[in-house]
Amino acid sequence: MTNKICSFFLLVIFISFQGYSQQTISGKFPSLKNQTVRLIGFNGMGTYAIDSTLVNETGSFTLQYSPKDIGMGYISAADNKPYFMVLEKQAIELKGESLSVPESIAIIKGEENKGFATYATAHAKREQTLSAWEYLQKIYQGDALFSNQKTVQQSINSEIKRIGKEDLDFLSKLPSTSYAHWYLPIRKLISSVSTVAQYRIQEIPATIAAFRKINYADPRLYKSGLLKDALESQYWLLENRGLPLDTIYKDMNVSTDFILNSIAKNEQLYNEITKYLFDYFEKHSLFQSAEYLSIKTLTQNSCTLNTNLANQLESYRAMKVGKTAPDISFTGDVFEKGLVIKNPSRLSEISAKYKVVIFGASWCTACSEEMVQLFPLYSKWKAKGLEVVFVSLDTDKTAFQNYTNVMPFISFCDYQQWNTQAAKDYYVSSSPTIYLLDKNNKIILRPRFVKAIDSWIDYNMDGFEKN
Repeated sequence: MTNKICSFFLLVIFISFQGYSQQTISGKFPSLKNQTVRLIGFNGMGTYAIDSTLVNETGSFTLQYSPKDIGMGYISAADNKPYFMVLEKQAIELKGESLSVPESIAIIKGEENKGFATYATAHAKREQTLSAWEYLQKIYQGDALFSNQKTVQQSINSEIKRIGKEDLDFLSKLPSTSYAHWYLPIRKLISSVSTVAQYRIQEIPATIAAFRKINYADPRLYKSGLLKDALESQYWLLENRGLPLDTIYKDMNVSTDFILNSIAKNEQLYNEITKYLFDYFEKHSLFQSAEYLSIKTLTQNSCTLNTNLANQLESYRAMKVGKTAPDISFTGDVFEKGLVIKNPSRLSEISAKYKVVIFGASWCTACSEEMVQLFPLYSKWKAKGLEVVFVSLDTDKTAFQNYTNVMPFISFCDYQQWNTQAAKDYYVSSSPTIYLLDKNNKIILRPRFVKAIDSWIDYNMDGFEKN
């Protein structure tokens, strides 16, 4: 009996503690009456639902979040337009007209959010003004009509420095332990990238260096909604700084090293970021960066990779540009122009100068989109000595035949989907997967899109043929 009483009191204490640890966001927005408002938080690259409630007749509502949700989040109503805020350790109280119009919202409680909102408004105005001054600075420095106006130039320079200092001074006054004190400089760095690339190119090295100083394993970054932007903005700036491609790839590899080294002790995050970077590089046809990432990740010993990711990365180590691709046997049903064929029976028997191998399926929407791009180009490709082979990952015979009967090139299917021997030999884990090979099956290109092959043909093919 005594043990039951003790257990009961422990349960009451636990429930009380849980209730006490919850924080609230209360709001009064008459225009939102009878609507559902939702509170959304950030986890790494994605978002998750924290709480939702129905706004009452007077426009009042209360949302709750726990300590694990602390970071950045947003609330939204029926129009799905987010109002971003800091999910801080203190209760938050809002009052306003519309969540989609931040200027209409007054923050009654929540010191971090007051600072966040004040800075967000002022920083936007400072950035607009700064862009105008920098535009004038270029005119007065580069145009002979104004280049002798030294006094005006000094005034412009002084105002640019003053605006920058004003921004930094505000950030420095935020409590060093606050989330906003950490968050706002990171957001400022990310938002500055396009302006730096276009108008403040002298700041590019310092901006890249700042990205490389970020601790990508910092839990605050994971909860900020900035992780994806911090990764993409850095590589976008490296890609668009107007340097030779070899230099760009070297710089990207340096950034990859910094990022992976900072997350080496967090296995879940290592897998998540590596997967995201791999997909980003492939999407943007940055194949050398994808190859570098793959080899570096596969040879590290600090983290265990999940199976699907390891298979994706392994394809770059086993199937890197310059290696000879495995031969492919045309097994199962083999068609060309909708007719059954028996020869050629292997990829190596195709006598074309170049071969495009495409792994896809009737159920793959992206594959169909690529086929729409390919069909008008095929006659041009064939005239230049390039042939196409479609390896189907279908499991249904009728679906395969209906899908491929309009294809003017070889298609085949053994209805084993991912277990098709060719798919396993080529480390195919997604569709479409495309390879460009020479006549000896040497891998020349691993394009993500058909258009990339067409560009290669237009600009590179003559050079290869001369060699």
